[in-house]
Amino acid sequence: MADVHLPPTLTPLFAGLPRRVDLDAATVIDAIDQLDERWPGLRDRLLASPGEIRPHIHVYVDKERAQLATPVAPGSRVDVIAAISGG
Repeated sequence: MADVHLPPTLTPLFAGLPRRVDLDAATVIDAIDQLDERWPGLRDRLLASPGEIRPHIHVYVDKERAQLATPVAPGSRVDVIAAISGG
């Protein structure tokens, strides 16, 4: 199981969505797909198009910047971070 950490900006948008979820995912996109199965619409908040992470979303697997095809090993930590802008 991978330890997936989500940004606090998502939890108010999806009923019952915790900040931390354990998933059995092979890649980052697999993890996103599993999250979307449980909380429909979450994929749209993370992806700009089917193959592209939104510009303000950053994903890290074991502290390394990740893409959708990045492998996720059992025991990996996946961090989804939403950049915040403003002044």
